[in-house]
Amino acid sequence: MARLPRFVLPGYPQHVIQRGNNHARILYAEDDYWFLWEKIGAAADKFQCDLHAYVLMPDHFHLLLTPRLENGVGKLMQYVGRYYVQHFNSRYERTGTLWEGRYRATLLDPRQYLLPVSHYVESNPVRSGLVKSVEEYGWSSYGANARGDDDPLVTPHPEYEHLGRNAKARRTAYAAQAEKTLDAALLTRIRDATNKAWVLGDSTFCAAIEGALNRRALPRPRGGDRRSAAYRRATGKL
Repeated sequence: MARLPRFVLPGYPQHVIQRGNNHARILYAEDDYWFLWEKIGAAADKFQCDLHAYVLMPDHFHLLLTPRLENGVGKLMQYVGRYYVQHFNSRYERTGTLWEGRYRATLLDPRQYLLPVSHYVESNPVRSGLVKSVEEYGWSSYGANARGDDDPLVTPHPEYEHLGRNAKARRTAYAAQAEKTLDAALLTRIRDATNKAWVLGDSTFCAAIEGALNRRALPRPRGGDRRSAAYRRATGKL
């Protein structure tokens, strides 16, 4: 079956995940983290993507970014992937693939999901058991977003700017939200949309994306009587 093209619209944020092949490690030494961090920043500048949140994990990494060009995200991931594989294979005297196939990505509604996905990205080390609190992990955007640490990779999104009238107020509000555990249903929805390449948003937002790209933004409901009220509710026909 042919692979569907990803949902891409300049100006709309995307949550992107790239994993190591068979969940193998992609980062060992501190130099590996710095190399990947630098290449992500260089690619964001080169291909005009604004990066709002990120985390570098031992076996994968997450990015939350807004492309200003239609092919910006794809070019960024291609650039980062190529240069990091060269670094990794040379350093560890290996050959062959490093990545688990294509990167996963979802286009999302920034008004509803920009901040929750940002917190989802930065809290990954806590859910993985690497640290007890998000502020303990150094290889993420949390320091920039919650404390104001200098991080040239991070560009605040307008939804972040709406958190407060000044930088201190925004950081305080962001840190307070980050302390709250994400709802299990929200975690599942973020994961499913990203892994299955569907749009993350409500029915109105998804309809707008479908109209702009002329393709379905959500999977078709499975099973059931298509004449039933449940089916009509699921498809917005009731």
